[in-house]
Amino acid sequence: MDLHRKLAILADAAKYDASCATNGGVKRTSRGTPGIGSVTGTGICHSFTPDGRCVSLLKVLLTNYCIYDCLYCVNRVSSDVPRARFTPEEVVQLTLDFYRRNYIEGLFLSSGIVKSPDYTMEQLVAVARKLRVEHEFRGYIHLKTIVEASSGLIEEATRYADRVSINMELPTSADLQRLAPEKNEARIRASMGEIRQHIDTAAEERRKHKSAPPFAAASQSTQLIVGATEASDHTLLQTSSTLYRDYKLSRVYYSAFSPIPHASSKLPLAPPPLMREHRLYQADWLMRYYGFEATELTEPRAPNLDLRMDPKLAWALRNLHLFPVNVNTAPRHMLLRVPGFGVRNVDRILQSRRWHSVRLHDLVRLKVPMHKALPFIETSDYTPRAQELEHVERLKARFVRGDEQIDLFGAPALKVG
Repeated sequence: MDLHRKLAILADAAKYDASCATNGGVKRTSRGTPGIGSVTGTGICHSFTPDGRCVSLLKVLLTNYCIYDCLYCVNRVSSDVPRARFTPEEVVQLTLDFYRRNYIEGLFLSSGIVKSPDYTMEQLVAVARKLRVEHEFRGYIHLKTIVEASSGLIEEATRYADRVSINMELPTSADLQRLAPEKNEARIRASMGEIRQHIDTAAEERRKHKSAPPFAAASQSTQLIVGATEASDHTLLQTSSTLYRDYKLSRVYYSAFSPIPHASSKLPLAPPPLMREHRLYQADWLMRYYGFEATELTEPRAPNLDLRMDPKLAWALRNLHLFPVNVNTAPRHMLLRVPGFGVRNVDRILQSRRWHSVRLHDLVRLKVPMHKALPFIETSDYTPRAQELEHVERLKARFVRGDEQIDLFGAPALKVG
């Protein structure tokens, strides 16, 4: 099979993996070496953004052959999809050729499991080692590590990659047992623990020694499939919260289940609404940056997020007794819970109120989406009418009209006065 045909098959097979954003990479320069792909050297136009935006990556599988039979995976052993396999040298050459043509800025490499976890992991590590050592490639590399691979291979992967990840895929042991019996939650978590240990060790070495290895993973991530089982948003968010706490994951990615050819009867016939995936990302953001707990974003009688509105607004409508919030006296954690207030807005409000009382026009200047925030705040020149916070359904109707949806970020500001 020629290289172009392999690329077509293995790039298409990789599209189901969402966990390939690039934040968390270590800045490197080419000073003193002729390294390729430096993220900060003169004339290099790409960079890692602190807000997690992706750069262009070559995203492929080493192979879509797999000895496992995960029912939700199009590359499972019982699937009849066309198969292909790269050699490590072919992936290295593709990465360098695409980079020199300015098509990509890095590599995301995953693989089906062939022969054994260790054999597959050796092939993945060989690609990263050749790029880093033989070709002095300083672009971004994300390696998908293989569960049950030996500790030494996982440690080597963290030495050469900017980010490593292991996909948990399903949020509970029962779901894994039903749809992916070869996988085991305990083994996945054990591998995550090893990766965290290697990342922490590398970070400590960088702090202590300038001569520490220049390539070492700065973070790890995972992916959860949404809608392949009956797991609720509450279960998904609880799993994510545990992973963030126990393994210091940089990101959990949520991927809406996509029906595959010749699917098992154990899988749903239709995909979940894409808005569900979007709401989970918003809720995840609230847990990571706004101080929310997973248990606050859903409730026992409604374990799934409201698709009609963003989760912060939904939480505020369930907790109207906490509002209105006085922007001149409220602590930071409470300001972060006001619908429409972002982290940057809150920090600017805290800075402004040190020098003067915050008024409504000050919030307008900060481009706060006032149509969303007004019912939940009071300033030195504004207090919402009491009846606005007494009728939940009436207030909810103000934000949701038919299929119109209010998002957590990016709403336009309302001109006042």
